Amino acid sequence: MAVPKRKVSPSRRNMRRAHDSLGTNAYVEDKDTGELKRPHHIDLKTGTYRGRQVLTPKEE
Repeated sequence: MAVPKRKVSPSRRNMRRAHDSLGTNAYVEDKDTGELKRPHHIDLKTGTYRGRQVLTPKEE
């Protein structure tokens, strides 16, 4: 059975976890409304996805 020879120091452990953090969210400008939206997500204000009406628009 494989057993670690010595303890992993906190510095080495934290260096290994350096790439585990979440990146910033990407936003693109909507062609129709000009508002920022997430790519590959439904625009909840208009209810469209890739130019097609998917949901009924949210009323405020």
